[in-house]
Amino acid sequence: MASSSYGSREGLTFRPAASSSSREISLQIDPDNDDLDDHIFGLRGKLSKLKGVAKEINSEAKSQNDFISQLQMTLTEAQAGVKNNMGRINKKIIQNGSNHLVLVVLFALGCFFLVYLVSKFSRR
Repeated sequence: MASSSYGSREGLTFRPAASSSSREISLQIDPDNDDLDDHIFGLRGKLSKLKGVAKEINSEAKSQNDFISQLQMTLTEAQAGVKNNMGRINKKIIQNGSNHLVLVVLFALGCFFLVYLVSKFSRR
């Protein structure tokens, strides 16, 4: 069990590289230490779980992208339908003229006049 300024754990020893200008670190692993094998096995299990989670996230992202694409297509079709119907309504208004609007205004004036007469005769 060796300790160094790099905080080596039990089973690892630090040995400086042959050249002082090199940035390489050489490690020796004590073969009698089974904790490292357990840690490696645990890391492999966690890595496989992480890989499964990543695959799930990928499939969910693809599913949501497909849903958004379908939603965009539906919205585009709806906008085209609204534009088409607005054109039809405008054509009908132009063809029928403004008689419709005149009738609505006359009806409103008639209702106002009727309310005026009822209120005038109800005072007596």
